[in-house]
Amino acid sequence: MVHTKPSLLIVDDDPLISDTLTYVLSKDFEISAAESRAQVKSLLMQLDEPPQLALVDLGLPPHPHKPDEGFALIADLLSISPSIKILVLSGQSDEANARHARALGAIDFVAKPCEPERLKSLLFNALLVQDAERSADKEPAPVSKDSGIVGKSLAMDKLRQQIEQYAAAPFPVLIEGESGSGKERVASNLHQMSPRSSKPYLALNCAAISPTLVEPTLFGYAKGAFTGATSARAGYFEEAENGTLFLDEIGELPLELQAKLLRVLENGEYQRVGETQPRFSNARVVTATNRDLRAEIKSGHFRADLYHRLSVFSIAVPPLREMGEDKLSLLNHFRDFYAREAKGQAFQLDPRAQQMWEDYHFPGNVRELRNIAIRLTTKYPGMVVNAQQLEDELDTDQAYPQEIPLANDGKALIELARKQLQTLANFNLDITLRQWEKAYVEAALNMTHGNLSQAAKLLGINRTTLYSRMQTYGSE
Repeated sequence: MVHTKPSLLIVDDDPLISDTLTYVLSKDFEISAAESRAQVKSLLMQLDEPPQLALVDLGLPPHPHKPDEGFALIADLLSISPSIKILVLSGQSDEANARHARALGAIDFVAKPCEPERLKSLLFNALLVQDAERSADKEPAPVSKDSGIVGKSLAMDKLRQQIEQYAAAPFPVLIEGESGSGKERVASNLHQMSPRSSKPYLALNCAAISPTLVEPTLFGYAKGAFTGATSARAGYFEEAENGTLFLDEIGELPLELQAKLLRVLENGEYQRVGETQPRFSNARVVTATNRDLRAEIKSGHFRADLYHRLSVFSIAVPPLREMGEDKLSLLNHFRDFYAREAKGQAFQLDPRAQQMWEDYHFPGNVRELRNIAIRLTTKYPGMVVNAQQLEDELDTDQAYPQEIPLANDGKALIELARKQLQTLANFNLDITLRQWEKAYVEAALNMTHGNLSQAAKLLGINRTTLYSRMQTYGSE
């Protein structure tokens, strides 16, 4: 019997480190290696499926002394494969960057240099977590047997009601929400609660495959349709017949294919690549995006008619920061689940740690919360976690800059203003306010990897206002 090794992607621009890790780990893992974010994108297009694991160095070209490319790569990998487990390769002094990487979705970080056996242990533990999650995803979460959506807030009640309301209908559903908010779970639940639940459920991430392969993947192809097409093959629309087809990252669909998708949605008709006779599909299409498709329409990157066809029903998955006490409900859910999987005892938060948890903004949403629960379960089984121990797992440097008090803390702001007026010569209020505004804008853009629509939402302003202010900064 052939046992395939788990797949591991190593991304580091230092050949010595990459070669050493490959040598040490190749006995236990099927290794793919890359030196940059661009190489990773090219490599993933060539693989039949994304790797199960990734070791990612934050300092990558073209700016190896900054973590921006590493942060963006984490987001790229998770958009292509939400189940991938990413470990960050980190220098000893990179604690703040490692925290932010974990907030983006990395499961943990590994300080360089790392003992090979410890690295192997971390990777195999990540595989165990991945296997447990895949098993759990086959069943609705135990908190709600109807939808599998954990939480009792008004936002979660609305989400459950929408899923129940739309599940039985044959019409398309567009699911919108930030990265890590649980859009895939909503799509799965729409299928599980529908009359089609016994039929196929197929999922395709439009960002995960080369644009040239999207059409044959969706619609199939005839023998000889292109180089390498040695036999005819059915596409996702054909295989999902009478079931559900989930198209994630729909905003990545090339413009030339959007018209063909629109045709299927309008009358169920499509053609295999290399064929002329029409075929018909009765699959229900559910799509998801973390982009602002309305803004994409204005910029000419997405068809307005396709958007309106896809959004017959629309579901907005709320970010975790808007879910109030559900943060604790989700913590308890994941904590108990991973404690059971590890056959150990669940940890507890002391009162100060619990308050810190409730105040935390969770930039990585449910994915970040789940990863924190995994790390706490591993480090503190059956123990009481204090505020300092919890803070070590949170991206607090991004959440609360120490030099600028929170906006709703009037006394702290007044005290800061008093100190500045007393100590700064030639103080200028206009310049100071501009500096604060610019800092918040840059922070929002950093957190959303340059996505103007998401940054504008974080800042509570509209996209055109944000763009106008950015143009002003550029002219200063």
